[in-house]
Amino acid sequence: MLTPPEDFHEDLLVSVLAHEWGVVAEAVEYRAVGFGSHHWEVGDGGGGRWFATLDELETRRAAMDEPLDAAYERLRAALGTACELRGHGHSFAVAPLPTHEGEPLARVKDRFGIALYPFVTSESFDYGEFATEEHRRAALDLVIAVHGVPPEERRRAMEDDFAIPHRDELELVTRAPESVRDLGPYARATAMLLGENAQAVTRLLGRYDGLVRAARARPRVLTHGEPHAGNTMRTAAGWVLIDWDTALVAPPERDLWSLDPGDGSALAAYEAATGVAPDPETLGMYRLRWDLADIASFVNRFRRPHAGTPDDDKSWDFLCSLIADLGDQGGP
Repeated sequence: MLTPPEDFHEDLLVSVLAHEWGVVAEAVEYRAVGFGSHHWEVGDGGGGRWFATLDELETRRAAMDEPLDAAYERLRAALGTACELRGHGHSFAVAPLPTHEGEPLARVKDRFGIALYPFVTSESFDYGEFATEEHRRAALDLVIAVHGVPPEERRRAMEDDFAIPHRDELELVTRAPESVRDLGPYARATAMLLGENAQAVTRLLGRYDGLVRAARARPRVLTHGEPHAGNTMRTAAGWVLIDWDTALVAPPERDLWSLDPGDGSALAAYEAATGVAPDPETLGMYRLRWDLADIASFVNRFRRPHAGTPDDDKSWDFLCSLIADLGDQGGP
């Protein structure tokens, strides 16, 4: 995110770091990286460096009436899975440091979850396409390693239920745009945009539901969820995956749909390495869910109070782009 939460102050972060991890932070710098979580670089003045991540649980709710506890437990399970992998010697997983209580993150003021990571010295990459085939193959090798984790080492991971987070809000605004309250500069604009494109959104939701029925029969593996270029790093010891907050047990296509350059080469390499042939329909389902989930998350953002921050501006641009591309999804 480009800006920290307005109602969370760095002195609270410093206090949590000391209480939960025994880290005495003397230097705390907000890092505008990624989009979804908030990040700070932390130093203790003696050479110790960490990376702190804060998640707003409100944005991680799957539905309007879901308790924040459920959102927290999903995040706890995903980050706990990364810790489990690291504990079993899987060096590809950059996992959070456990709190004094052995938890993968700390809950703060009921509304936030904070995780602390060792600072990884590495070459990092931006979100988007892989710049080289070497990088793409490295990401594929990481995914193959994740999928090969035995069941006993993925015991903390939840199963993918194929739900689209905030779908209820997306359907509500699509069906009744007049229900959106004017809680910020993009509230009414979002309602109008969804109302004008209600037919396309409804059609794609129906198409998604049809694809899910076949996907349920696919084999299940541990998946990272977002193995794009920005979630990989190249360290002196090799390639690693970061941001395990979306880890789930799911069909392998959940990680594969975004890895292939379009010529089938990455999918063929995956089949050669694992013996599992990726299913085209399930790949399409996860590609479609990515876009629908993004649209729904932006609808959720703009149904809540917002002030027009740089993050709001960026979210609005993303939403407009996604809606403009709906026609490219095809389907009946």
